[in-house]
Amino acid sequence: MHKHNGRLIYQSFDDDGILEVVESDGMISLHFGSLPKQSTMCLNAPDILQLPYIRAMTTWVLFKEILNDEALLVGLGGGSLTRHLLQNFPHCHLKVVEYRRDVVNIARSHFDLPIDPRLKIIVDDGARYIRQRSDSHSEHYSLIFIDAFDESGMAESICNEAFFDACKSILKTDGMMIINLWGGTNNPQFQQVALWLGRIFDWKILFLPVADRGNIIGLAFNYQNPIFSLKNLRQRATTLEQLYQIEFPVFLKDLVKHNTSVINNVIRK
Repeated sequence: MHKHNGRLIYQSFDDDGILEVVESDGMISLHFGSLPKQSTMCLNAPDILQLPYIRAMTTWVLFKEILNDEALLVGLGGGSLTRHLLQNFPHCHLKVVEYRRDVVNIARSHFDLPIDPRLKIIVDDGARYIRQRSDSHSEHYSLIFIDAFDESGMAESICNEAFFDACKSILKTDGMMIINLWGGTNNPQFQQVALWLGRIFDWKILFLPVADRGNIIGLAFNYQNPIFSLKNLRQRATTLEQLYQIEFPVFLKDLVKHNTSVINNVIRK
């Protein structure tokens, strides 16, 4: 059976709708019952990050040299970002909160998500999970990644100011939050989220539009992050591009281009 411009190789249903895995030209993709791809993996090169927005979510590494403690991910998808972190940062420990159990099963069965002692997956609502730990896990995580979408857009439970305030409370004082947003800079939801993040993180924020996509990656820096040197970031971007085969110089150029009103809060030119 053909669907979403490829061959349907797996389909399941849960209380939240359809989950589909589609194969096309040596690639498999996860869909939530609609055309947009939630995750994509090349069968012959599973370690390469295929989707531009996932590659853009790795821009945190421009600002932090290493991840050697714990990170929290809200939203698993096919597990591309999770696998990337496990493969490249051997001393990291990851906690992933995924709302749909079938998504976890598909990531294991079709997208090579490993069984790893450094990885713990919790099936729960990510917003509820974070709010319940805003006190007990204060200043706990170096990084928080938010990539929580359903078939119609950003999950409703994370689209409120209280959620982002709780995220900040569980970040280390020099931690970062990386979030996948959707809809373009003129989208009212994006504008509202940007305002919340600005208030909560004292405008130490940057946004990275993903070229030719509707995604915008938000980076929020907790208060003890330094002001970074643009010269040093450029040198680092070149080194990281060679190391990971990810277009960090392009991402850095776009960060500077699209954040003129707040860039001085994060980067010194």
